[in-house]
Amino acid sequence: MRLALDTNILAYAEGVGDAERCAGAIKLVEDLPAETVLLPAQTIGELFRILVSKAKREKGLAREAIMSWADSFEVADSSWSSFQSAIDLAIDHGLRIWDALIMAVAAENRCRLLLSEDLQNGFTWRGLTVVNPFAAESSRWLDTALNRSSDGK
Repeated sequence: MRLALDTNILAYAEGVGDAERCAGAIKLVEDLPAETVLLPAQTIGELFRILVSKAKREKGLAREAIMSWADSFEVADSSWSSFQSAIDLAIDHGLRIWDALIMAVAAENRCRLLLSEDLQNGFTWRGLTVVNPFAAESSRWLDTALNRSSDGK
């Protein structure tokens, strides 16, 4: 099953945030089969901004971090078509344009899941379902992506 990661998952995995979420994101990323993961290019740009502005990393170190992510997982560019879809999502569902763009790119690239803490858990659009990997309830979709049973084993 193909899935996309939102910026917050990447930021936590880079150590930006509380210890519990950072540890959870690191484990999640380590457990995901790399060939199933997509990073919308927007997430890479947002991660750079977070690492420089919030985490106060030097720009060169932030660049190294985002290049490491790009080397590890496929990165999908935004197209005019994806912007048009994002605008529709923003209007029809009240999403912020940049979150909508991440969803549109993930959907266009045949992802079934978008792992995100920021968007509504369970929201589905064009076959793409948002799953909050930090939500208390287990998601059967995430369990499937991680090849584990619904009891987390």
